[in-house]
Amino acid sequence: MEIKRSGSQPSTQGSTNWFSGAVRIDPLFQAEAPGRAVGANVTFEPGARTAWHTHPLGQTLIVTSGCGLVQRWGGPVEEIRPGDVIWFPAEEKHWHGAAPTIAMTHIAIQEQLDGITVEWMEKVSEEQYQFGIK
Repeated sequence: MEIKRSGSQPSTQGSTNWFSGAVRIDPLFQAEAPGRAVGANVTFEPGARTAWHTHPLGQTLIVTSGCGLVQRWGGPVEEIRPGDVIWFPAEEKHWHGAAPTIAMTHIAIQEQLDGITVEWMEKVSEEQYQFGIK
């Protein structure tokens, strides 16, 4: 058994290569082989969001506070709130982040495939963030 005490793992800022706006990442867990699961608590300040990305084995988000937005490629921008659980299937291109005026925190859980959990792509434009893909 291993207990990771709250605050025992340092927070990091989301890289400007992969995020727009202020994002804080608090690691939760990383399974040891043969396990593949990785989890983090991610906080997006108002208007902050990920770039477009995919996960080789999919991703689950559990919204814990605030109000956020998500979009899969070709789909509408959708609002998410505390208690919502969002599943993105393997290789589904998507983004997620905070609403324009409200911060949002979610737990992100994904599995590694050959050590890779995410493939980052282009940033979400202001037009895509506000109106979705046309």
